[in-house]
Amino acid sequence: MTAPGLLRATLTLLAAGSLAQLLPLALAPLLTRLYPPNEYGVYQLFAAVAANVAVVACARYEFALPLAAADSEADVLRVLCLRILSAVVLLSAAAACIWTLVAATPWPLWLPLAVAALGLVSLATLHATRQRRFRRIAAARLAQHGGGAAVQVLFGWLHMGVSGLIAGPLLAAVAALLMLRLPMGGPSVSRDQLLAMAKRHRDFPLLNTPHAFLGALQDTASIALIAGIAGPAAAGAWGLCMRVLKAPATLVGGALSQALYPQLASGGPGATLAGRAAVARAMGALALLAVPLVAALWWLGPPLFEWAFGAGWTQAGDLARALALYIGVHFIASPMGVVTMAWNAQAFALRLALLGQVLFIAALTVGLLWGGLALGGWLVSIVMALYFGWYFWRLATWPAKAAA
Repeated sequence: MTAPGLLRATLTLLAAGSLAQLLPLALAPLLTRLYPPNEYGVYQLFAAVAANVAVVACARYEFALPLAAADSEADVLRVLCLRILSAVVLLSAAAACIWTLVAATPWPLWLPLAVAALGLVSLATLHATRQRRFRRIAAARLAQHGGGAAVQVLFGWLHMGVSGLIAGPLLAAVAALLMLRLPMGGPSVSRDQLLAMAKRHRDFPLLNTPHAFLGALQDTASIALIAGIAGPAAAGAWGLCMRVLKAPATLVGGALSQALYPQLASGGPGATLAGRAAVARAMGALALLAVPLVAALWWLGPPLFEWAFGAGWTQAGDLARALALYIGVHFIASPMGVVTMAWNAQAFALRLALLGQVLFIAALTVGLLWGGLALGGWLVSIVMALYFGWYFWRLATWPAKAAA
């Protein structure tokens, strides 16, 4: 993809993503008045578990689709993803039944539906990315992220509680899937073809799947840790902060990464000088946007959160100030996850991710035990700023080959 093409694709996804993020942010003050912090905390735990499973529901083979040299290869990959996803959904259903019995509440039964919907949306998005149907991706993103919050508001008025918070994003994911038009059928594929394709792209399940799973596990473990030590209301405050403060990273990072990935992958295995320069420019531009975001949270975080979300969410404002530096560096790092996939450096990414997750959970745990949720946020910010700083330097100095 040429530089103008990358810019057009990024702007297309960014425009739709802006609308998709604007609606949840605009509705967040209403949601925090319809759902108390303890219900929000329970929902965040469910959402984290569902995302944790869904992110690896296709064993990450869907991310090989943009690398497929021919449509026939892409067709086999798609069928492979659907077969794996079916098995994961069945396992999720069994786990949901056990979770329901242990928790003595019916809402875990939503888990297999959430995993199926999110897994299919991921597969459909990468299928559309390979075809460079960025307008379709943009429309689906708008439906999924914008529509989910709107349905949550409706279900809040109907006093559906935790089930309303869960059902809203699920229905929106189904709408996004319909827009992406993922082919569910296709040519007949033999078992040998599936096994050969699985072996050809084995780095994705062997290296990228643990990376993605452990990355999502960080969110799950954080919510569970906070709920266990500080209670469901504190978990709700954490969930609100992460949803609101990471929205800019989701918006800009998602748009940039989906446009950047095909460009980097087109250079073949490994980094090229042009690709490394594109990554450095992207990180520099993101840093210019991150600095004022961090400054605003330090200055206005607590009063802004109390004004916007109500007096019951004061704890979230203090946490927002504490997490500001982490949010800033995460904003820069968010779209960089596709870089190591395109550069065939997934082993490096996995090792680095493991280190980062250990540092994150350790900082949060020490802070919670020593001084509560706010101190946990400050320690996370300091530790992760050092960690991401090294990561950015490593990408900017990655060994590169000259273009052929």
